[in-house]
Amino acid sequence: MIKKVLAFIALFILNCVCFASDTVERWDYFELSLNGPTGGNPFIGVRFSAVFENDETQVEQEGFYDGDGVYRVRFMPGKEGLWTYRTKSNREALNDKVGEFTCVKPSADNHGPVRIRNQYHFGYEDGTPFFVFGTTLYEWAFQPEHVRQQTLETLKSSPFNKVRMLLVPNYRDKYAKGPERLEHFPYIGDSKENWDFSRFDPEFFRHMEECIKQLQDIGIETDLILFRPYDKGKWGFDTLDMVTNERFVRYVVARFGAFRNIWWSLANENSYIKSLTDDDWDHLFQVVESCDLYGHLRSIHNADRPYDYNKPWVTHVSLQYYMAVRWPGISPMLRDLYQKPVVHDEINYEGNIESRWGQLSGEQMVYRFWNAYVGGAYVTHGEVLQTTDDPTNTWISMGGQLHGTSPRRIAFLKEIVNDGPAAGLDPIDQLFETNIGGQYGSYYLIYFGKDPITEWQFKLPKEKLKPGMKFCADLIDTWNMNITSIEQVFEVEKFNRYSYIDKDKSKIQLPGRQYMALQIKRVE
Repeated sequence: MIKKVLAFIALFILNCVCFASDTVERWDYFELSLNGPTGGNPFIGVRFSAVFENDETQVEQEGFYDGDGVYRVRFMPGKEGLWTYRTKSNREALNDKVGEFTCVKPSADNHGPVRIRNQYHFGYEDGTPFFVFGTTLYEWAFQPEHVRQQTLETLKSSPFNKVRMLLVPNYRDKYAKGPERLEHFPYIGDSKENWDFSRFDPEFFRHMEECIKQLQDIGIETDLILFRPYDKGKWGFDTLDMVTNERFVRYVVARFGAFRNIWWSLANENSYIKSLTDDDWDHLFQVVESCDLYGHLRSIHNADRPYDYNKPWVTHVSLQYYMAVRWPGISPMLRDLYQKPVVHDEINYEGNIESRWGQLSGEQMVYRFWNAYVGGAYVTHGEVLQTTDDPTNTWISMGGQLHGTSPRRIAFLKEIVNDGPAAGLDPIDQLFETNIGGQYGSYYLIYFGKDPITEWQFKLPKEKLKPGMKFCADLIDTWNMNITSIEQVFEVEKFNRYSYIDKDKSKIQLPGRQYMALQIKRVE
């Protein structure tokens, strides 16, 4: 009798306690997998979540169905120490399962999710600054394996640390039929006539999460675009009702939200999706915000008219407006307007195609980058240089290799920004004779852009300056990627009510070429 009781207790413990990984790094993710019911439609009929506790912290993470009777919950712990969990479900096989794991110190390359820092800038949760240098790879995840691997290798040696990518593929004939046909789509089915929009295809999402992890492994943030308007009336993914859209969003957030390198982009060119109103976008933003326990960054990419980025659920501006980086002064105005970080996520592309948006030279691309960064904003690169007969075989669509002249110059700018103020570059004066960014009193980055200046009198805006302060200067050739130290120390004295000038009224000689800059640092 005693043996039977002990056997029953052992069986009860095995059924109630779920064993998984014993330790998880802070900001990595813990995953719990359980077998459950397969009858009916598990994507709709089964509710499944887990409550995680650590000291006084208690949060409930929604789970998801991963097909073949497997249910998962993923959780990203933000605190070290012992965590316990208990599952909740409307199905007995998934309900009231308990367990624990230990969250340990993060490894050296794990800095946590990216957050807003100093109001207009970004930084990892551990306090490490994150200066956005993005690129555009809309459809790289849907390419053949060898192209995806080539893309990852290219990214490793590039300056880019954020990738804008589609979660749902554009309609293309080659994706719908032929040798490059996609085997899996977000929903079960293969055409507008037979999609089952109440059932996801888990294999599709497994592939997408593998791509997200691959980007994380090489230190790149995934700016994941949830909706897009590019169906051409073929698949119907951009004309779904709000019940289906919300179900999609909840599934995606439950599945990918525990990955620390995720940013949510609600849509690409959202105003071209005519089936959704501003109120609908408001609602979808709020669904993402409420379902995402980890507060990942959230924005939306506009088309002919911007979304209202002032709304509280928007963390930063994701703007398509190439005119904003053609001249100094626009980025600071946008910062003042929205009081948030500004990312110029589409400024046109370096390319050689017929469309207006794909004809930038390398010089034009780099010029726009410098205007934005000196203005206290950030930029996303794109390239559409065709090297084959297939017009879709470009970097922004399929990835592969970079062929343009701008990435190396963007890398050069990135080095300067990384070596500059940890607080980031703020607009100092975009109207004070030239384009100046930096931090008042300590660091100035002066960009002359297209003006072929031959000399510049050492003169700085007055804020946080005092007579006797000393500065050194470097001459920067932004195109040829040269930095030349100027063998002189400049000591400022009051000039007028607007500026301080070197007491010897020194002038710095410039080569009279376009795209030159000065870097001025206070001498301690």
